[in-house]
Amino acid sequence: MKVAVVGATGMVGEVMLKVLAERNFPVSELLLVASERSVGKKLKYKDKEYTVIGLAEAVAAKPDIAIFSAGGETSLEWAPKFAEAGTTVIDNSSAWRMDPTKKLVVPEINANELTKADKIIANPNCSTIQMVMALAPLHKTYKMKRVVVSTYQSVSGTGVKAVKQMENEIAGVDGEMAYPYPIGRNALPHCDVFEDNGYTKEEMKLAREPQKIFNDKTFSVTATAVRIPTSGGHSEAVNVEFEKDFDLSDVRKMLHETPGIVLQDNTDTNTYPMPIYAHDKDDVFVGRLRRDETQPNTLNMWIVADNLRKGAATNTIQIAEYLVENKLV
Repeated sequence: MKVAVVGATGMVGEVMLKVLAERNFPVSELLLVASERSVGKKLKYKDKEYTVIGLAEAVAAKPDIAIFSAGGETSLEWAPKFAEAGTTVIDNSSAWRMDPTKKLVVPEINANELTKADKIIANPNCSTIQMVMALAPLHKTYKMKRVVVSTYQSVSGTGVKAVKQMENEIAGVDGEMAYPYPIGRNALPHCDVFEDNGYTKEEMKLAREPQKIFNDKTFSVTATAVRIPTSGGHSEAVNVEFEKDFDLSDVRKMLHETPGIVLQDNTDTNTYPMPIYAHDKDDVFVGRLRRDETQPNTLNMWIVADNLRKGAATNTIQIAEYLVENKLV
């Protein structure tokens, strides 16, 4: 399997290489790809050194799979070129997510929709992935009507520049700012750019992507996305109204038995999900399960995951694994 990692020098690209190695993905030939300014750099994968190449050279090499994490503009320009060369592209940017001709995939939920004809496959937003992972078994049983989500998102979701800003603030060093305000000792209700409706792009991703993943527009999602000074891991407070009533013990059992979900829900022992413990793990952690006492058939829950792993790299590589296992590449 000839595999290209596009955006290999970036924060998510580094994690993708780590996850490929950990999961022993069947790589016979590896191409590490980045923008022109990074061409010629040396990177290590499984103790072997590789030289970073440019996009045109990578297309000409006709890899079987190209895993993209290089930003929306790069994906829009180059993913079709790889696809035309016969490569299957799995893209981690927002470029193709809401394109009606492209699949938006969380493998545990809808990988069975993939076919050989899908040459550009979209990876959902990090916050969306962890939310739908927890909601999927519940939606199947109780049918969602409305979801209200507030996120508490790590600076790593913004990128290297934001992590550096937080580190500089902690060290008392003046440096380049990724945000319009300090992030240390602060909470910014401003993830991505503001749209005309007053919501941010991140909030609208959370509103639109779940409907596409579930192929269901009978429920709605409204979101508030907040950036907080944690270095890794996104957290979400989710309030979900169902059409059918539920028993909390059944909800706990269902989540406990769902692959990819770890239930941490015991207030007697202060057991609940936290980003510090989700770091470097592939699971989605769910806890603080309780009935909303203000209206019927409504559940409150707290969802945490490592945004660079299941929220990005791991989900992408799980898609690639599904394609290989089912001989779709």
